Amino acid sequence: MIHVRYEGRSFDFNEAVVGVHASMNDEQIKDRLAQHFDANRAKFDLYVVDRSSSGDLIIRPEAVYG
Repeated sequence: MIHVRYEGRSFDFNEAVVGVHASMNDEQIKDRLAQHFDANRAKFDLYVVDRSSSGDLIIRPEAVYG
């Protein structure tokens, strides 16, 4: 399962839908998401890829506190 927080909305995808799998590096994942959302790749530069122990991926904007 791929969970993406993009432009204020949450999306859940099967890996096959966006062509992403857990063995990809963060840059490859961000490239695929930019293609999927038809967005400029730079929009994902500050995104974080969290990998859960179950194999799920959570891709979200970097959290800024303070």
